Amino acid sequence: MSIYNPRQVALVTSRAEVNLIGKSVLKDNIITVAWHMPVSFEPMLYAVSIGKTRFSCRLIKESKAFAVNFMPFELQKNALFCGTNSGEHIDKFEKSGLEKEECSSIDCPRIKDALAHIECEVINEIDAGDHIIFLAKVLKSEEKKEGKRLFQDEGRRFTTTQ
Repeated sequence: MSIYNPRQVALVTSRAEVNLIGKSVLKDNIITVAWHMPVSFEPMLYAVSIGKTRFSCRLIKESKAFAVNFMPFELQKNALFCGTNSGEHIDKFEKSGLEKEECSSIDCPRIKDALAHIECEVINEIDAGDHIIFLAKVLKSEEKKEGKRLFQDEGRRFTTTQ
């Protein structure tokens, strides 16, 4: 077991118009992340670290917005699917069985079954080796229900809180 684990898993959702195979397409996507954190109370800022090669990195760079969805433990298979498949040529919402709803403060989907979510507007991008850290202002946060949260133990193993 790594000294860095367990880490809370979040599903980051994004939307942007991108060029795919010579055609402009509006794409919604989900990426599973464990590298995320609040970084300031005033103003309320949140950071997510996304691999440069990931499709979601491209969408967030284009749209300058994302939602962080805090997931219940029982949706670990859905989270694993979203973290091991690219959304460039598939609809991860459809294929994962996760239902989307619209964010209220940004043009972005969020996940209906999330325990909580935050809606974020990117204010800075920090090059961090093979990742980009997106620093964002939190425009809205909502805790929808209580439940056991999903944490990544290591690799494809998950755990939860007591």
